[in-house]
Amino acid sequence: KGPKGPPDKDVVIHIDHKQYKVSEEVMNGSQLRATASPPISGEYDLWLDAPGPDDEKVGDQQSVTLRNGMHFYSVLREINPGARNGIAR
Repeated sequence: KGPKGPPDKDVVIHIDHKQYKVSEEVMNGSQLRATASPPISGEYDLWLDAPGPDDEKVGDQQSVTLRNGMHFYSVLREINPGARNGIAR
């Protein structure tokens, strides 16, 4: 018996400048956060580097249809000006 349908292909995405291969075609923000190594904490927002001037914030429950070469990045939710690394002491 042969395989049913075409073989699954991994999708190559990038999160914070690191490459990841995922087998899912659609993932939500929480799944993308967990894919990163180390996982992205709740102190950070996840963004999709979209074509054009405006990137897209990805909510934890928001589904994203993945395509090869997509880039995501995390940004500290609250920036504290004057604090080292954006964190108050």
